[in-house]
Amino acid sequence: MGFLGFIKGFSSVYRAKPRIRVHPSFCQYGYCHIQCRTFSHFKDHDDSVLPVLIVGAGPVGLVLSILLTKLGVKCSVLEKSKSFSHHPQAHFINNRSMEVFRKLDGLAEEIQRSQPPVDLWRKFVYCTSLTGPVLGSVDHMQPQDFEKVVSPVSVAHFSQYKLIRLLLKKLEDLNFHICKPEGLNDEPFRGGELLMGHECVKINATGQSVNVTASHLKEGKYTERNISCNILVGTDGAGSTTRKLAGIELRGEKDLQKLVSVHFLSRDLGQYLLNERPGMLFFIFNTEAIGVLVAHDLMQGEFVLQMPFYPPQQSLDDFSPETCKHLILKLVGQELSDIDVIDIKPWVMHAEVAEKFVSCDNQIILAGDAAHRFPPAGGFGMNTGIQDAHNLAWKIAALVKGIAPSSILHTYETERRPIAIFNTALSVQNFRAAMAVPATLGLDPTIANSVHQTITDGVGSILPSGLQRAILDGIFTIGRAQLSEFLLNEKNLLGSSRLAKLRRLFEEGKSLQLQFPAEDLGFRYLEGALIPDSDSVGAQEPPTGRRRDYIPSSDPGSRLPHMNVRKLSNSSSEACISTLDLLPLDKVEFLLFIAPLEKSYHLAVAALKVAEEFKVSVKVCILWPTETVKGAEARSKTALAPWENYIDVAEAKKSSNSSSWWSMCQMTDKGAILVRPDEHIAWRAKSGLDDDPILEMKSVFSAILKA
Repeated sequence: MGFLGFIKGFSSVYRAKPRIRVHPSFCQYGYCHIQCRTFSHFKDHDDSVLPVLIVGAGPVGLVLSILLTKLGVKCSVLEKSKSFSHHPQAHFINNRSMEVFRKLDGLAEEIQRSQPPVDLWRKFVYCTSLTGPVLGSVDHMQPQDFEKVVSPVSVAHFSQYKLIRLLLKKLEDLNFHICKPEGLNDEPFRGGELLMGHECVKINATGQSVNVTASHLKEGKYTERNISCNILVGTDGAGSTTRKLAGIELRGEKDLQKLVSVHFLSRDLGQYLLNERPGMLFFIFNTEAIGVLVAHDLMQGEFVLQMPFYPPQQSLDDFSPETCKHLILKLVGQELSDIDVIDIKPWVMHAEVAEKFVSCDNQIILAGDAAHRFPPAGGFGMNTGIQDAHNLAWKIAALVKGIAPSSILHTYETERRPIAIFNTALSVQNFRAAMAVPATLGLDPTIANSVHQTITDGVGSILPSGLQRAILDGIFTIGRAQLSEFLLNEKNLLGSSRLAKLRRLFEEGKSLQLQFPAEDLGFRYLEGALIPDSDSVGAQEPPTGRRRDYIPSSDPGSRLPHMNVRKLSNSSSEACISTLDLLPLDKVEFLLFIAPLEKSYHLAVAALKVAEEFKVSVKVCILWPTETVKGAEARSKTALAPWENYIDVAEAKKSSNSSSWWSMCQMTDKGAILVRPDEHIAWRAKSGLDDDPILEMKSVFSAILKA
């Protein structure tokens, strides 16, 4: 399916019959009335009503709870599991997520200290067995990935369960309490609780609050508890109960592939790969087994093996720990004495996006896998979810603090849903690229899926299940014969041709890719809480499935470009910081970049005055060229008096040939850039402002805050 066709798959209008109860007297007023609802019900609400309840304590729910807590918004989290899984799951953290983590009290630095060295995970290795011939390898790290020119932090390889541990520690540092059912009383929740073993089973939304019924096992029997909140956020994963209870449908492609995931430990295997062929992913193809091995930590010997799964002819019982050990040895190619199978899970790969992210008068919101589920190709799942939370947190805080009406929350869907659709298309393309490797070797997965479908639904369906299984196994055995050493070698004409084609596939970047800098850092919101301008480029180019470099942009909706700057003060020892560091994480504050020019100072004063009327904080950043910083502080103090919420900084160029800030932003120094609390550009005047600055700023803040 082409990109446009794929996008159309998400665009059909569907009105699901809601399974969520909505108060009738509230709905009769209609959408227009609802959109004008202000923050007053937050301000005057009973203490027994939580401002925000989050369902799901995965990485997205935990990051959102940390961000909200830092912004002064009370929230609690429900998690249906009694304990956190140690199944590694997601493991690649992209640049943008690491930028968010960098501001969570040094979380990015903790991840970088704890992750394996980059040289142990930068490659994907393709082989006939882990100890046999290598068919090819792809290095996914380039020199610029370490130079910190486009971002102040690099990508990371860090297992999800380890990330959750660090996030829980951050929550505890914020006085969050992790509670189990047996330790709870009947007092209302006041925020700062993570409730383990609590499953959301019912939602009743009224115009004033959302009443959630949570079920938990206490003293041997299930007990229900009611929790009232103003906003309910579902971050409860791909099978989201919140999404189902709210009657929100998913759109896209289902059942792309079924797999079995085997989590196991083997220090012997880890040591062997450390010494002989370190890498992150190992794609193994031989006549007895096929699988993808994810090396979560070679030094600890922690792995996850992904293998194709074909029910109903196969069942999970076919993958016992002993069977899995046998399959692991076939893929390794030699004996190992210390294989310890920890967990075996089946899962289904989908490419779907929720038809809406915000529902019921902006009271119920979906984020992370609850809103979109991708193939795990390129690591977009968790990363897109973390960026959902980053986009959403400041908007919830703006509503709760009376800065914006509830319609600000609808911009979350306006902005994030197109990104989810784009990332879904990109991850599907990347998944198809992964399938190109076995297809080149004579094992076309689409043919395997067609054969399986024929046996399941076609003439094979009338046969006994045992015979169906035998036929399927026989066909797959014949298929894997394409991987025999007799056929797959340089002396065999067909084998030589296939190996040459495989090498071209790797050299041209047409196999599975790990990094997508242009998409990870360069995604842009085209509408929402921002002011588009006529100079902005159009929609993001369709995904190619190949790595593209990120190009900094000041187009509204883009992430603020990174540049190292130096604070100007009486001290000459100020360390360099990133432009991204100029926005605080604990405050709903906008940042206005200007150059030290008279008209720009006038614009800054206007912005500060108007911001006061809108009850929102604005900081002015005066960006000085390196060569003209003398007397900067005195000039800014005079020009902006009596306002004090400003900062003077100077460009900290790495070399004299480096681009200036304004040229990097493709603007003149007569321009101005207004940045939102989530570090995305809300508005810009590309080459100065000729209109009345007060009127312009009123128009800008009114549009951004939906006031």
